[in-house]
Amino acid sequence: MAVTTRFAPSPTGHLHLGHVASALHGWRHAAESGGTFLLRVEDIDTVRCRTEFITDMYTDLAWLGLSWPQPVRRQSRHMPDYHRVLDSLRARGLLYPCFCTRRDIAEAASAPHHAPDGTLVYPGTCRHMDPVRRADMLAAGVPHALRLDMGAAMKLPGAQDLTWHELGHGPRACHPQQFGDVVLSRKDVPASYHLCVTHDDALQGVTLVTRGEDLLAATSLHRLLQHVMGWPAPCYSHHPLLCDDTGRRLAKRDGALSIRAMRAAGMTPRQVCAAAGQPDHISAVSTAACSH
Repeated sequence: MAVTTRFAPSPTGHLHLGHVASALHGWRHAAESGGTFLLRVEDIDTVRCRTEFITDMYTDLAWLGLSWPQPVRRQSRHMPDYHRVLDSLRARGLLYPCFCTRRDIAEAASAPHHAPDGTLVYPGTCRHMDPVRRADMLAAGVPHALRLDMGAAMKLPGAQDLTWHELGHGPRACHPQQFGDVVLSRKDVPASYHLCVTHDDALQGVTLVTRGEDLLAATSLHRLLQHVMGWPAPCYSHHPLLCDDTGRRLAKRDGALSIRAMRAAGMTPRQVCAAAGQPDHISAVSTAACSH
């Protein structure tokens, strides 16, 4: 069956080998099935994301031999879409404002524990806020985030029995409760990654989500959001992360060598693709695309 995959980086720096491995993973599945490989720009963080990184990303991927349909969806240009989802959740009593700072959260947790993404699980302070006080704070314009009421969401029919299909492994049980009342809209960013990525995958008809295994646990939360909003559930394929010689995952913030720098140093697309990870991630189709 033809599949639709997507590569959706955030333009907060130049692409490195880890990005190439991820892009090739999706490209391979789409190409071998006669499907579609989409490129999406996840630039909701307008403070850290920069236009020049988007331009360079297009150049790097095209140089590697990848192509994608136009237009490319840039999330920052579609904020009303995400606001409509937030309005729907709010109207159903599944969303509430949170006025707590990170320090407030850390101090309020008598026995703090962390979600799989490393964030502190919220103790629910503002969920129990007096409605009158909440209304007064909103009217006064006090900065706040918007959190999913996990307890209310898990009471919806079918929420307790959710699974997702992991390619090559079959169904996996979902455990979204481990994230607690997750933030879906921050004070500084009007829509969260979790909300935007699930919305856009549904909107764009993505049938196979290919991404790094660091997001494996988040799939439980994404499946819950899909269930709550009535969006289709794609299959998933989480690939291993590329690491440096010390075993640390490649990351922009740690100065991972960029594709732009490799190109300037005289490396060919084939050499960059081969260096991007496990050879089995570069199929005959992908290698042919990278050979020019």
